[in-house]
Amino acid sequence: MIKAPKEAVRTPKQLKHHHHNNHHSPFSPKSLLYFLSTCAVLFILFQIHSLEIPPKPATWSFTEQWQKITLNNATATASTVENCSCLGDKVHAVEAAEKLRRAVTFLPLKDLRYASTALQGHTWFMSSMHDEHEEGEVQYQRFPSASSDGRLLCLKGRDGHDGSRNSYALAWPDTLPHNATLAKGLTFVSYNHYNYDNIWHGLSAVVPFVAWHQKNRCSSSPDRWVLYHWGELRLKMGLWLRTLMEATFDGPPMIEGFDDGVGDETTPFCFEKAVVMRHNEGGMSRVRREEVYGLMRCRARVYCNVPKVRAKNGTVPEIGLTLFMRTGPRSFKNESAVIGIFGKECAKVEGCRLMVARSNNLSFCEQVKLMSSTDILVSPHGAQLTNMFLMDRNSSVLEFFPRGWLKLAGVGQYVYHWIASWSGMRHQGAWRDPDGDACPHPEDDRRCMSIFKSGRIGYNESYFSEWARKVLAEVKMGKMEDYASTKGFLDAGSSDCSCS
Repeated sequence: MIKAPKEAVRTPKQLKHHHHNNHHSPFSPKSLLYFLSTCAVLFILFQIHSLEIPPKPATWSFTEQWQKITLNNATATASTVENCSCLGDKVHAVEAAEKLRRAVTFLPLKDLRYASTALQGHTWFMSSMHDEHEEGEVQYQRFPSASSDGRLLCLKGRDGHDGSRNSYALAWPDTLPHNATLAKGLTFVSYNHYNYDNIWHGLSAVVPFVAWHQKNRCSSSPDRWVLYHWGELRLKMGLWLRTLMEATFDGPPMIEGFDDGVGDETTPFCFEKAVVMRHNEGGMSRVRREEVYGLMRCRARVYCNVPKVRAKNGTVPEIGLTLFMRTGPRSFKNESAVIGIFGKECAKVEGCRLMVARSNNLSFCEQVKLMSSTDILVSPHGAQLTNMFLMDRNSSVLEFFPRGWLKLAGVGQYVYHWIASWSGMRHQGAWRDPDGDACPHPEDDRRCMSIFKSGRIGYNESYFSEWARKVLAEVKMGKMEDYASTKGFLDAGSSDCSCS
């Protein structure tokens, strides 16, 4: 049987030696304390160094890069959205512009629905449009304007025989019809129910444009004229009217024919600025008419180099008595007798000077000069009487008619009463011949007018003599008063040239 070994018994000396060996062990408390103190000092030094130069943590770099990426992506996204939006807007704008171009609707210049009332209301010319009108001023249309919603006037067609084949429309400046020609500057568009060759009818059509021009302080002269008669295009004015407009607007009128050598008669022409007149002088007050005729009188005299004053040496003023003769229809049957009657009465008045002329052999300026020296105008009814507004204000007019006009001629027989009043003249009455060509129908039958219209005029010596004496005496008295107040110099109306 194996027995366990006995525990060894250590002597006190051995125990002492064993304790001494434990004291020099590396794991003694003193060594451990030293080791821990050293580590603490190193850790503190490391922390101090870290606080002085802090390294950029990995998380900051990542955040910055993420923000940059996010911002770039957001900018790219916004730019893409904006580009897409702008592109979409542009597409929509182009589509809308195309629709507006296609929506421009041309209507006939002459609306046949109003053929029976062509001159009433807003007329059959451009019948869908309404005029602007201020009290005492002309009636007109202006493009572009608030009433046109900023749209321009466009015209198409150049038919000279059927106004219903010519047309008009309104269009915005940025969406004009395809192939349209844009005419720069100011355009006058005139409607005349009669014609532009007859000086009375032509003058009636252009007077409202002069009124509009004057009202705007003569700041805008037309770059072109578009002339219509019943919606039919007209390509010229009569020479007298053309010259008057040249004098009034400081340059010859350019008449638009819509033939630029590029398009055809279907090509639209649109106008940067346009003024349309279709009521002649309708709506104007008498004061405004006098101002307008005064402007044309003055401009015509300046154009023709007529002296600004009339003067005569002596103690009495000159009185100009002019017999303005016609040839053919409505001429005097016996001119010599008529000239003799008025010449005899003129000779009895000191300072009276008799002049005899015919309008058909005088130039425009010769007519202006003749009227500038005329105080009493004696003439048969006819277009030549239109020249009366070229006389000084308060001058006198004596008018003569063939047989039959009073009953059948209608209101047209009074047009020279009107222009005398409008231009500041004195219409001293009319003599109507009781004799003349016979009519095979009752005298009140309108068919007789075709005979009476071209009738010639006789004379009544006693009536003409008394008439002449009365008017000469009245004119002399007025001239003497003016002559005395101006010391012999009579103003020819040059102040009327002002547009202020």
